[in-house]
Amino acid sequence: MSLRDFFEKTEQYTVEIINGRQTTGWDRLFRTFLFMLSHLYRLAVQWRMSLYDSGFLQRQNLGSFVVSVGNLTCGGTGKTPVVELLARTLAARGRKVVILSRGYRSRPRTWREKIKGLFQEKDMRLPPKVVSNGNEVLLDSQMAGDEPYMLARNLLQQGSRLGVAVVVDKDRVHGGEFAIKRFGADTLLLDDGLQYLKLRPRINIILVDSTNPFHNHEILPVGLLREPIENIRGADYIFLTKSNGRRSLRHLRDFLQRHNPNAPIIECNHEPRHLQDLWSGEQLPLTTLKGKKVAAICGIAVPESFENYLEQLGGVIVNRKRFVDHHRYRESEIQDFYAESLKAGAEILVTTEKDAVRIPHVKFGTTPFLFLRVEIHILSGQDHFNDCIKSICMR
Repeated sequence: MSLRDFFEKTEQYTVEIINGRQTTGWDRLFRTFLFMLSHLYRLAVQWRMSLYDSGFLQRQNLGSFVVSVGNLTCGGTGKTPVVELLARTLAARGRKVVILSRGYRSRPRTWREKIKGLFQEKDMRLPPKVVSNGNEVLLDSQMAGDEPYMLARNLLQQGSRLGVAVVVDKDRVHGGEFAIKRFGADTLLLDDGLQYLKLRPRINIILVDSTNPFHNHEILPVGLLREPIENIRGADYIFLTKSNGRRSLRHLRDFLQRHNPNAPIIECNHEPRHLQDLWSGEQLPLTTLKGKKVAAICGIAVPESFENYLEQLGGVIVNRKRFVDHHRYRESEIQDFYAESLKAGAEILVTTEKDAVRIPHVKFGTTPFLFLRVEIHILSGQDHFNDCIKSICMR
């Protein structure tokens, strides 16, 4: 077993324990261990926040308008399509937008690149990775990270709409300074920025998954919360994602408003738009799946949501393959999936757009391999969204 496989299996086992699987004494002992770690993690999170709140640690202002988009929980809230919607809307109104990302699970630079970078920058810091300059994509998904690459590819200049540059750096203050100097950015979108306290946002957007808002209400690692629920009070806007628009969500809305009565709530869902061939780029209508036997493969935080979309579109899933979030596929895994799917009678292979950028180009038969393109659709609170955009464009 490779080191990567070991870590992925450990992650998968931990997620199963977090989700309540306790069948052996070892499982219960491990959960107890995670519970103790959770209390220590909570203390560390609150202590760190208190250092910034007290002014002992300073938050930095860069001069550009900074918008933070993040969530209280780990993954699965649909953050990337919301960032894309914000970036696309602001760019269409003439803002020079740059997305700042940490490039989660992107490939680190080589020592040669690091040494070269030392001689390129006067302040001796390695320059951030430029995934896109707004006109062309400059890095692949492995070097950039799957989400930054996906955003870069979808936000290139189109017609009169300005392109959106994407910059990756763990130090997003450094990334922001670079974006202002290199691209003249007047708007910085801080992707997954809620827990990044070093940079002060002008607007703080927090996403809440309406289908599973706070998991088991426990902090990492025994739950999926990155910080306590009451910290929702720091939001200027709350996006309630994966909403069905029904009155059944009124209790969740009331709960959020009790914790933060000042933040407008914007309800939205992720709406399938089309299917697209992984290799040729050909776009196909959603009706392509109707009545077809489908094989689904994904490595995302909430695979059920993707599989539900396929079934709602009329697909009959005959093979399901799930990997851990952000899994980078090997050729052998795709070949095995293809063989298993054919054996199960699959007529179409389908994955998510985020997974598509991590799947190697493997040559096999004529069975179509497609990804599902999903975009944000606002169900209620459009006026609040417009106000948010207007407040940015007025600065």
